Amino acid sequence: MFSALEILSALVVVVAICALFFAIKWQMAQAKLSQLQHEHRLNAQRVVQPKQAFDPELQDLYAAKAQEARDLHHTIRRFIPKQFIQHLSAKHETELKVGFADEDDLAILFVDICQFSHLAETLSPQQILNFLNSFFLRMNAPIHANNGFIDKFNGDAIMALFDHPDGNEHDKVMDSLQAAIGLRLALNLYNEHRENSGYQPINIGIGVHYGPVIIGTVGTDDRMDTTALGDSVNIAYRLEGLCRNYHVDIIISEQVVLNLPPGHKMTFRILDNVIVKGRSQGQKIYEVLSHLPKQQQIIKLAQEKEIVTCLSLRKQQRLDELVDVASCCITRYPTEQVFKQFLAQAEYLTRHPQHENKSGAINSPLI
Repeated sequence: MFSALEILSALVVVVAICALFFAIKWQMAQAKLSQLQHEHRLNAQRVVQPKQAFDPELQDLYAAKAQEARDLHHTIRRFIPKQFIQHLSAKHETELKVGFADEDDLAILFVDICQFSHLAETLSPQQILNFLNSFFLRMNAPIHANNGFIDKFNGDAIMALFDHPDGNEHDKVMDSLQAAIGLRLALNLYNEHRENSGYQPINIGIGVHYGPVIIGTVGTDDRMDTTALGDSVNIAYRLEGLCRNYHVDIIISEQVVLNLPPGHKMTFRILDNVIVKGRSQGQKIYEVLSHLPKQQQIIKLAQEKEIVTCLSLRKQQRLDELVDVASCCITRYPTEQVFKQFLAQAEYLTRHPQHENKSGAINSPLI
């Protein structure tokens, strides 16, 4: 049997051991807590003061890479208009790849240099390139100033689209017409510069149409391009080509006229009703006059009655009367090519009677 003193001594030893154990555990816990707090302070310093966490050489490297990325971004934007990227975003596309397509109703504008082939014959390749870049530089501003973007440079021609973000058909049409007028004003300034430099003036033709267009990507996996496709693009292109036949500056389609906003200030007159190449239906075309001197606008508008008469006679196949009216107008207005067109059409239809055409349209001009 243990005495009371022995039992008490044993209990004291046990209590002392337990106390020591818990003291050691507490110290370990405090040490761990101190370590965590120290690590937390270090992490906070790295976040708040990142410059102290990086080596100076690494900072210079990262800055150089960031600038390289910005330069690349600006370079890409020169090849892919930001409006095209906006169409990608609207369809929740995150990757530019072959086969992307988005359809929208847009105004399409074509501008081309008249008689460029003859001009190019007198220039060296480097002179041609310098001339085109100088020309494109001046044509770029009116397009971008009116919510448009250049889709293509094709030789000496420019194709521009007007989609007016958050706008309607009235906005898109007005943007394109104001751009067309701006192009003519820019051309006048450019010709003044050419004259002062001893060069001959140039002229341009402009065609504008409004309608559905498919904006998309074409090509292969390793060579891709953005483009705009559709019948509307073909019409705008053909209208620009007609400027040479009628000796006018700007030709617009009936769709453009029909989508002008109420109360607009544009001045234009009907020109003809033609079937452009690539189409089977007629297209009424109009000549824009707003950029011309006021007196010239008055004279051209006064001729519209005779133009309407010629269109009516042609539609009714009253060709002898059409010859008489067109001939009389040529005598009165010798510089107006439209009446020479009507005379050539009457003579052609007399030799080659066409089937009934309820719209009264005729194939693209003969002269």
